Amino acid sequence: MSNVTLDGYIDTTPETDTGTVVRFDLIHSPDHLDPTEPDAPEQVFACTTDHPAAADLVLHQAKLGDLLRVTGTITEPEAPGTPPRLRVHSVDILDVAPLTTVSGTVLERYGSYVVVFDADRNEVPVFTTAGSWVGEAATPESIGHLIRAFENTNHP
Repeated sequence: MSNVTLDGYIDTTPETDTGTVVRFDLIHSPDHLDPTEPDAPEQVFACTTDHPAAADLVLHQAKLGDLLRVTGTITEPEAPGTPPRLRVHSVDILDVAPLTTVSGTVLERYGSYVVVFDADRNEVPVFTTAGSWVGEAATPESIGHLIRAFENTNHP
């Protein structure tokens, strides 16, 4: 069997029974289709890996909704109506999912910044990913202005 490389989103919390074999589901949308199209066909793959680096990355770094690039071999489903299996040899995280919390608060990453959206407020607190305070944008539309002002006064 030949290797395939697919980009997809982690759809289930990774699980392991023994600590050496990790299982998770990956949702893959074909490249030639617009992923924003609600009727675009997606394929779920039941993934497993026993490669130490891939297992460690999936268990300890990847989170639900992260965009992964996986390389491995595809095998037939175990039973009709179940997803095809993908035996994963390597994994890379291409993009991280926004962090969410309860009560209408959402943490979203903007490059090296994290913004805090709260459904009960117009103001948007902004931090660096290292945790440094950037400031508070008066509205979501002014986040870019706040970040540019911060970068202009805090050169790396």
